[in-house]
Amino acid sequence: MRKFSAAFILLVAAATTGQAAWTITSAQLESTPDGVQHRHSVLTNLETSTHAVIDLALFSTKSCTLRVIDQATGPRRELAYVMERENCLAGVNGGYFDSEYAPIGLLIVDGGTITPLRRARLLTGVLTASSRGVRILRIREFLGQPKPKAAVQCGPLLVDLGRPVRGLEEMREARRTFAAVAKSDRAALGLCSEISLARLAEILGSIQLADDFKISRALNLDGGSSSGFWFARDRVAFSIPEQKTVRDFVAIAPK
Repeated sequence: MRKFSAAFILLVAAATTGQAAWTITSAQLESTPDGVQHRHSVLTNLETSTHAVIDLALFSTKSCTLRVIDQATGPRRELAYVMERENCLAGVNGGYFDSEYAPIGLLIVDGGTITPLRRARLLTGVLTASSRGVRILRIREFLGQPKPKAAVQCGPLLVDLGRPVRGLEEMREARRTFAAVAKSDRAALGLCSEISLARLAEILGSIQLADDFKISRALNLDGGSSSGFWFARDRVAFSIPEQKTVRDFVAIAPK
C-alpha cells in the first residue's frame, strides 16, 4: 500500500445560503502527496436544525483520474480491501446492480464495455474518465462520444449548470454516494450521511465545500447500504464501510 503524510486543518466556516440556509459548522482537511484532499464537513440547516456530514475526496484531473473496478466474479470484496489491493488514493462504491449482481446501466472498465447503455428514469447521467478528463454527461451528450476508458451510468443528476436539480425525492433519507465535477480541472467523489436526494442536491448546488471547487455537475451513485467511502493515508486509512457487498467501485488513481 502507498504511504502518505497527512496534514489536518480545523476549519470553521459560515457559508450560509439564502434559501437552503445550510452552513458549514466545522471541517477537517487532510492531503496526500499526490494532491488528493479529504474534506470532512459538518453542515447544519439553520431553518430546520438538521445536520449532514459530507466526506469528499477532491482531486485535480491533471495529476489523477478515475478508475472503475469491477467485481464480475466472486469472491466479492469490500471497498477497503479493493482500494488497498489496487493502490488507489480514494474510492467509493459504484453504480446500481440487480439481485444477481449484474450491473444496471452502462459499465466500462479499462476501455471494455461490460454492460451497454440503458434507458431508465433514474439513469440520467454517465460518469466518464478518458484522455479528455473526468466528465459527467447526460445520456444524449454521451451518445456519439468516443468510448472512454472508464464509465458508469447512474443517477439522478443532483446538480446541473451549477444549480440544484429540481423535482428530486424529498422524503426518503439514506446514505448517499456521489461524483461531482467543476468547470475547472477539479473533480470529487463523496459520501453524505442520511439525507434525501433533494436536500443533497440543495447542499451540493449551493454550498462551496472547498475554496477552489464550485460544483457544476453532480451525479448520484448507488446509495443506502451500498454507500462506502475510503481515503488512503499514512498508517491507517480513513474508511466508511459499505453495509452490503457491491458489484463495482469508482476509485481515484494517479495518472
